[in-house]
Amino acid sequence: MRIGLVAATLLVQCAVMGAHAQAGSAGALTCAELQLVPAPRECMAVETVPIGGVGFFVTAGENEEDSFAAQDLIEQTLGKRAVVKDAPFIRLERADQEQAKAQLESHHLSFTPEMHEEGYILLPDKEDGLDVIAETPAGIFHGVQTVKQLIRGNGKDAVLVEPTLRDWPAMAHRGLSDDWSRGPMPTMEFLKREIRTLAAYKINTFSPYFEGTFAYASSPVAAFPGGAMTPDEARELVEYAAKYHILVIPEQEAFGHLHHLLKFEQYATLSETPHGSVLAPGNAATLPLIAGWFGELARVFPAPYVHIGADETFELGVGQTRDAVQQHGLGAVYIDFLKRIHGTLEPNHKRLLFWGDIAIKSPELVDTLPKDMIAVAWKYSIMADYTPLIAPFTKAGLETWVAPSVRNVERVYPNYVQALGNIRGFVRDGQKAGATGVLNTTWNDDGEGIFDEDWFGVLFGAAAGWQSGESPEETFTSSYGLAFHRDATGKVSQAQRELMAAQALFKTAGLGDAEDRFFWVDPFTMEGQKVAVKLRPVEGEMRLHAERAITLMAEARAAAQLENTEALDALELGARRMDFIGLKFELADATVTMYEQALKLKDDKSREGDVAEMLAEIGSQNGWIDDIRDGYSLLRDLYEQAWLRDNRPYWLRNNLNHYDAAAQLWIGRSDRWRQVMFQWQDEHTLPSAVELGLPDGK
Repeated sequence: MRIGLVAATLLVQCAVMGAHAQAGSAGALTCAELQLVPAPRECMAVETVPIGGVGFFVTAGENEEDSFAAQDLIEQTLGKRAVVKDAPFIRLERADQEQAKAQLESHHLSFTPEMHEEGYILLPDKEDGLDVIAETPAGIFHGVQTVKQLIRGNGKDAVLVEPTLRDWPAMAHRGLSDDWSRGPMPTMEFLKREIRTLAAYKINTFSPYFEGTFAYASSPVAAFPGGAMTPDEARELVEYAAKYHILVIPEQEAFGHLHHLLKFEQYATLSETPHGSVLAPGNAATLPLIAGWFGELARVFPAPYVHIGADETFELGVGQTRDAVQQHGLGAVYIDFLKRIHGTLEPNHKRLLFWGDIAIKSPELVDTLPKDMIAVAWKYSIMADYTPLIAPFTKAGLETWVAPSVRNVERVYPNYVQALGNIRGFVRDGQKAGATGVLNTTWNDDGEGIFDEDWFGVLFGAAAGWQSGESPEETFTSSYGLAFHRDATGKVSQAQRELMAAQALFKTAGLGDAEDRFFWVDPFTMEGQKVAVKLRPVEGEMRLHAERAITLMAEARAAAQLENTEALDALELGARRMDFIGLKFELADATVTMYEQALKLKDDKSREGDVAEMLAEIGSQNGWIDDIRDGYSLLRDLYEQAWLRDNRPYWLRNNLNHYDAAAQLWIGRSDRWRQVMFQWQDEHTLPSAVELGLPDGK
């Protein structure tokens, strides 16, 4: 038996296993019961090997990348421990090695062309372990990520699940676009965790989204100190991601979404409208500005691709280009500027990705775009058929990617009812139409986003891009808790279902999603009363789903040591915020009703004590108004903790001020109600509902 370089130094034992082994005993499994994310392409049989108290060796050849994969397997699962002499082996082998050839031949398996770049084969060795076989370093690495999920059980009951399978991706580019421009700016520590986690589920592309948050030497004014990525940080990220077989493709908006640059006076003349969001294509200074940005990016990001954005250019034709648009048409002006950007950036030798929403409005002009550009079709809602968003680009001979969303923007928790349907359908139709990539997206337009709330949707995007055809939502949901958190109880997956059920009730009520605005709105205002009318029929049921999610997560944590606990903390934050929305409106309604009753009884001397009790229910210490105050104050602390787990302090104050202002509103109301209680006690008089800022009836 040949022991590779890694085996000489990386020895592990499962008697005191890490969190990957805390998922409960696997027992006898079939291929259908593996619960892997992504699901493998082909599975023929499943065996299990006891490893509790015995451990296993990891071996690899002398290839540096394969050695890193072996090191990753050990560090991310079991840690360095002593092993017993007869422990089984996990061997990482290239397909052209003699032992691998013999194994493949004995199982009548081979590598087909579509498997070459990233595919792998897992084969149990009847004598002593599991072989991970691939033709490339990426294939070895992906096979290792699957092995991580196959370590099941706890302590002496731990097993290594050993399936016979062949696996390869359906789409060449499986990526995530992460918005760093409107609030959250992640720390380097979090970014490395993000990269490791994305890689663990076979994502191979990462695209940070910049508007004015990259520290350009050529235009430094927009990069606020502490709120921008520096070139040195970017180089560190690129180098780190490469080890995990992830290509970093920067996106710098080069047309629209540039308000945070154009608001500065020195760039005012470049804006289509004064201090707007869109560059004026006809201004002679725009292309040199763009060239400066992308020249700097090219020196930092070696990827053969760069994303120029160019979406939602709504102001185009309103200001400086009004005459040009009236003369030539909006589509022609837009497409012409894309082509001029392409020509300007040719010296960087990068293929340009661009968002497809504007170009698709002029399908007759799409064919004039340079054929090396890559159209990224995007849509974030559920459609029966996404083909019309893709076909204009594929018909024009352009490579095309599809971009769904985790639906996190402006939500107290991502709307996974919508997100999973959007991802499933868009990727399905993208594969049918020949799209070569999926670029799942997270957005932070409101500046409040907590990335750790997004993992459920991010992982479904990873699964859909790897798997062929339409990815079943329920299969993924059932596998998620075990695959991501090592939860064998199924309760984490059920907690996600409970929050999805709570989210769906907002749509049932005619409110769409559990939007942030429902969390912040004052229920005593006219806007709040409009929301209250719709929310009343479902708020109790919604709260029960949110509270059930909190309970299920607590039970899962009590059952075993789980992984990726930051995401569980974020899930609990989302559940508590959703529960608070229902509580706030329930207590506001109860306050209005109770005070109406008090006003009706205020002249009945026999009911003075009852009126006092009613006022106390509303406004005493631990009364309803204090409950709402407490909700904002306590959730503020949980939110701050979640933010700082992922992000730099930049922008946080904006969000905490919102919590503080909301709490202060209710503190003021609490003080006012104390005055009402004393007024009743001393004078037996009450102010009107209007004087207290209450709605006059429902």
